[in-house]
Amino acid sequence: MDRIPVLQIGEFLLVSIQVDMHDQLAMALQDDLTERIAAVRARGVLIDISALDIVDSFIGRMISNIAGMSRVLDAQTVIVGMQPAVAITLVELGLSLEGVRTALNLENGMRLLRAGSA
Repeated sequence: MDRIPVLQIGEFLLVSIQVDMHDQLAMALQDDLTERIAAVRARGVLIDISALDIVDSFIGRMISNIAGMSRVLDAQTVIVGMQPAVAITLVELGLSLEGVRTALNLENGMRLLRAGSA
């Protein structure tokens, strides 16, 4: 099964989703990411979704779940690169992504994580 790489940058983890997410891949990412947060005691997670053109309700919930699990493990979550169509879909689906901060790009996302962990 394919996996989405989870890269470590100092005390933060970077996930760049460059493929269309299917349910099984999203579940594997959730498991991999939570294990990695705990293993390295990450303070933040940056998820780049700039390559995603569409997000269905399951993937939206998985992003929300990842943020919730990260929060329980004492890590912040920042989503970067959200396309306007994805934002519209998430709002139309009623998914508020509680506890998830957003930024337009990776640089701004890293700035948010650094400010939050100081």
